[in-house]
Amino acid sequence: MCRCGQSPGRSPGYLARGSIVAFGLLVLSAPAAAYRPFDGTDAAVAKKGEMEIELQPSGRLRDQSGTSLIAPAAVINYGLTEDWEAVFEGQEQTPLSPSGPTTLTAAGAFLKHVVVPGSLQDKTGPSIATEFGVLLPDSTGSSGVGASFATIVSQRWDWGTVHLNAETAVTRDHHGDVFLGAIIEGPSTWTVRPVAELFYENEFGKQETVSGLVGLIYRVRDDLSFDVAFRHALTGGHPVNEVRAGLTFGFPLSFFEGHAARQSSPMPSR
Repeated sequence: MCRCGQSPGRSPGYLARGSIVAFGLLVLSAPAAAYRPFDGTDAAVAKKGEMEIELQPSGRLRDQSGTSLIAPAAVINYGLTEDWEAVFEGQEQTPLSPSGPTTLTAAGAFLKHVVVPGSLQDKTGPSIATEFGVLLPDSTGSSGVGASFATIVSQRWDWGTVHLNAETAVTRDHHGDVFLGAIIEGPSTWTVRPVAELFYENEFGKQETVSGLVGLIYRVRDDLSFDVAFRHALTGGHPVNEVRAGLTFGFPLSFFEGHAARQSSPMPSR
């Protein structure tokens, strides 16, 4: 979800290697419920013992400072229990025009908890979740540590799904911040479903952002989805345009345990 003024606490090299590993794991993937390509999130968590990876190999961001390459951006979700997950996220940002050094930004570590199971958990009524954690410093510059707390309400109907997000935070620059967002999706049974997101964010004493996003999510099969979206925003009165494209997949960690056991077992005698 939005991490307040650019929000997993990893080194840039680690994230780059991680994206390569992620592509290699596609053929092993199990069902995943994404939350690409949005700034907000949904009131659901990864299944216990499963990893879900939301990966943007490359994206383009243009704002008042120029044009930047976002490559890669990753969110890693790990199911701790039936209703808790750990979330780690971050992205590498490289200024292109004017050129500049690559920086690890938008890094954070969070816990997400489904407080009230609902339609996203195949029950009736809205699903309600909370997410809270720390906003980690950028790899360059003078930003510090922040913290955030969010409440998410999701409801699925035959015609589509709505996710409402409300977040308060202390940013990395130690400003108060409020984020309010809404995601609307087409029917979950469609192979290609249209999606949209609107959000308002106020980083007090610094700037306000009003953002709109439209896109598509293409479900290749239950265990693999691709997404593409365009976002336009006004931040502090200046236009921001961003193209996002990525994928989401998941896998049980037991796969690796079974693979390691097979590798260590003795060869049968002849």
